[in-house]
Amino acid sequence: MMTKSKRLSTPASGSSDGNSRPLGEAAIDMAKRFCMIRVPRRAWLIGLGLAAGITLAAGGTASADDRSSSRNANVVAQLLAELGANPSTIAPSSVPKCSSPASSTSPNPFRILDNQTYALCAVASCFVFNEVAYCKCDVLTDDSISLTLKFDDQNVCNVNEEGVGNGYMVSTFSVPPSVLPGGDMASYTCPEGSDGAYAQCDGGICFKSTQGKSFPGLDTLAEDEIVCSCPIQQSLLNLAGYQISGPFPCQKSWFENCRRKTANSNTGSMIQVGSPPGAGDLLAFLLNGRVPPSHKCTLPRDGERHRHYGGLLDMRMVPAAANMLRRCG
Repeated sequence: MMTKSKRLSTPASGSSDGNSRPLGEAAIDMAKRFCMIRVPRRAWLIGLGLAAGITLAAGGTASADDRSSSRNANVVAQLLAELGANPSTIAPSSVPKCSSPASSTSPNPFRILDNQTYALCAVASCFVFNEVAYCKCDVLTDDSISLTLKFDDQNVCNVNEEGVGNGYMVSTFSVPPSVLPGGDMASYTCPEGSDGAYAQCDGGICFKSTQGKSFPGLDTLAEDEIVCSCPIQQSLLNLAGYQISGPFPCQKSWFENCRRKTANSNTGSMIQVGSPPGAGDLLAFLLNGRVPPSHKCTLPRDGERHRHYGGLLDMRMVPAAANMLRRCG
């Protein structure tokens, strides 16, 4: 099995996302890019999500023929679709907390799990067995955010609460301390055309019986670590790119994890948790009301200096970007 130290060698472009272009401006720019080309509806939804201030990538479209190696729907694609239908959703004050009576009735696609114990998988590595990713995640108690994941009369709030006495918990999101300035992890943007696999862990079920135990491919876990099962996402041709976690300072060799040859759904493979570009920043904003400075690693195009979008989301630009995309959609 390839270890982290074997994958690291050459420094890559990176930053702590300090003085950078507001994401709202990036949203307008991305909307213009999408308006200049003909794209299928799926790409339009992705474009709207990007224009809503969550993109860190440099453009491109998604193929309507993109297929995942997993039959599980990409819940972040659902997130983008929800935003496409209702851009006003992007406001921290509108996200109901699990402790609120509105949690069971609000149409908002997100829920904040306030002061609940949860699994944080945002920077996790995962072992693949029979086309399922088993990820080593951290156990925390704090506020976190997830898609609502509603079924019958329940949602992620009920499922995680009931797990307390039943040996499991849910993987949800909060900003990993390790990607903040001073930490040793970063978000790597896999460029357009990347065909590697990654684990999509929002809503993954995690088993308390794995805490402090040995697990195939993941060695022995600490008492505050847990294994979560997550669906694998892998496109034949990903023209929008995606983001995975990796070491900081940035290592050029880590971008090998953006390729199918290294990161795939074969039994025995090691893959990273990932998401569509900028989804972590969006969730951070919805949870905390701001996007904190964080480590980000990119591969610049030939002859082009890398660019970093960051800072607070300028929400005033979101409606303009969304309307622009609607007109050209």
